[in-house]
Amino acid sequence: MKGNEYLFPHRLTRRDFVKMAATATAGLALPGSGFAEEKKEPVRIGSGYHTYELVEDWGKLPAGMKYGHGCGIIVDSKDRIFVTSRSANPCVAIFDPDGKLLETWSNDFAQKVGYTTAEVADTAHCLYWNKEGDDEFIYWTENVSTNKEGPKKGKRVYKTDLKGKILYQIGNVEKEDSTSQKFDWTNPTDVAVAANGDIYVVDGYGSQRVSRFDKNFKHIKTFGTRGKEHGQFNTCHGVWINTLKGDQEVYIADRHNDRIEVFSPELEYKRTLTGDVRNPCCFYQHKDKLFIPDLASRVTILDANDKLVAHLGDGKDKPDNSKNPSMFAAPHALTVDSHGDLYVVEWVPFGRPRKFKHTPQIA
Repeated sequence: MKGNEYLFPHRLTRRDFVKMAATATAGLALPGSGFAEEKKEPVRIGSGYHTYELVEDWGKLPAGMKYGHGCGIIVDSKDRIFVTSRSANPCVAIFDPDGKLLETWSNDFAQKVGYTTAEVADTAHCLYWNKEGDDEFIYWTENVSTNKEGPKKGKRVYKTDLKGKILYQIGNVEKEDSTSQKFDWTNPTDVAVAANGDIYVVDGYGSQRVSRFDKNFKHIKTFGTRGKEHGQFNTCHGVWINTLKGDQEVYIADRHNDRIEVFSPELEYKRTLTGDVRNPCCFYQHKDKLFIPDLASRVTILDANDKLVAHLGDGKDKPDNSKNPSMFAAPHALTVDSHGDLYVVEWVPFGRPRKFKHTPQIA
């Protein structure tokens, strides 16, 4: 008896082999078969055109590094994502859109800004990216340090290149010179730059004042106190120059008044937006939409007419919102890359920077 006749006493046709192959392939997909894992359903937030899919493990740090409370996140012209948190290692992490870690800044960066890494971590807050001509810059805001002993660090706004070198600083500086200027902020939180180079700073954790400077940081105007009337604030946490209506307008995230106050570039009051935001932190404009991280557990998207487009990942009052991948716990800052993908960092002890790929679902 030939070998193949011993193995297959009934002669098999080509059709039999095709049937056997199909059966084997189907068996690989059976739950518990041990041959293949079940396909995991993607995590999605939003709906319709504003649907976003979580990119698993994006922003993961190597062993020995960790995030602190998430502070700022920006994207540059090459779609590199800069993340800063209340961490000494790293103080700043830079990723490509696919989540590859490109750089980390710690000791070298701390030396450039005149601090220790612990002092950087203690005072870290928001970031703002701006393109000026052919060059790109980062504007940083520092909170006041929590150190109860010795001189108080922080209370600065400074402008750097994309390598973290300080080009100009204003606020709590040791001495004034051509690149340093004293200014009395108590606890600044955010900065934005207009098309003509004017710079706007909010003192959101302190005096509740808003200040305007020209492109050389020459002071133009300051106003604001704590309160609920127009021109008053209760944590004026974020500022943005909105151009969606054509003309520039200054949007201020008045966080604990649950509103957005809108002003002219000259800081004259225009209108108030309420109802659609919940503890707004700051802003990011992409194409014809304005994205807002609401610290009270969601992301809000408005259109050019200030109308609500979407609320994403609402985790308010959900006990597992800091662990559930489809929810937000405390979005502190966000950015959107050139592809429309969303990046969010949160005010939780582990920062939780996440990428959500724009995956519109069109009916």
